[in-house]
Amino acid sequence: MSRRSRHGFTAAALLPIWLLPGLLSAETPHRSGTVHTAEVDLHYELLGIPSPGIPIIAVNGGPGLSHAYMVQNDLWQRVAVHRLVVLYDQRGTGGSKHLATNAPQTMDAQVADLDAIRGALKLDRVAIVGDSYGGMIAMAYAAVHPEHISRLVLSDSGAPSWKTLEHVLPQVFPDVEEQGAAEQKALAAKDPEAAAQAGLVNHMRMIFYSAQKRDAYVAHMGDLGFVPAVSAAVQKATADLDLTPKLAGFRCPTLVITGRFDMNVAPLTAWRIAHAIPGAQIVFFEQSGHLPAYEEPDKYLRVLEAFLGSDHAKK
Repeated sequence: MSRRSRHGFTAAALLPIWLLPGLLSAETPHRSGTVHTAEVDLHYELLGIPSPGIPIIAVNGGPGLSHAYMVQNDLWQRVAVHRLVVLYDQRGTGGSKHLATNAPQTMDAQVADLDAIRGALKLDRVAIVGDSYGGMIAMAYAAVHPEHISRLVLSDSGAPSWKTLEHVLPQVFPDVEEQGAAEQKALAAKDPEAAAQAGLVNHMRMIFYSAQKRDAYVAHMGDLGFVPAVSAAVQKATADLDLTPKLAGFRCPTLVITGRFDMNVAPLTAWRIAHAIPGAQIVFFEQSGHLPAYEEPDKYLRVLEAFLGSDHAKK
């Protein structure tokens, strides 16, 4: 997540998750579908089956990316052992590219899409897990539809306002930033799509704690599928958004997760969010950058289930 489109968050090849190699076992219940609205057809994926555990809707980052970057390991498959997991593509990305002419990219539209997914699946109360930019959507949703949220998880979330986002990649990686900018400039005139892809790969080099896991992720993810026009439209439409005043009114149990070495959304952002939401918990992942669900999946699963566990009997 970044305020500049060339730093759009990471994504994998825009494949249905059952086609991503080695991630989902034959025993993992899975299906996909589409929710039709007046403005967009929203593609979603389901893992697991309805169970006593409170269902999760995971909201991916970006903006301008599908949910594919979130399924580069088996984390959500493991979560789905205990509860239904829903992942979906935000309007204009992945399988949700069928947009009405002039469909907006406002936060109100993103909240409406999330609620359309929830309503179509007949899920009354859910845990919302917002990752990176998806955390902004999750906070906006919590402000509008508190009656539908049982738990709120903000995972390396963006700030409630772009203007208060602590993004320090340029200060920490000036050499990588300069190299990436030069590469994109060289490609832009000949192949804009290749330039966007190069920008994302360059971005990936800076958001991991572990060089080994960084290299494994980059080698596996293939085509990133970034849609720069969507990223730019979302950032323009939400440039003046500030959810900060809403946070004090949140009453749902909230967990804030942050990688200790997240330079994309520095931990100070998570710290401020956790202290603005009454009763919020914060957990630091000491061997993670921006993607603790990938770098420390075992701990991520333990922390998530400990937070959600008391809701196993409240579907």
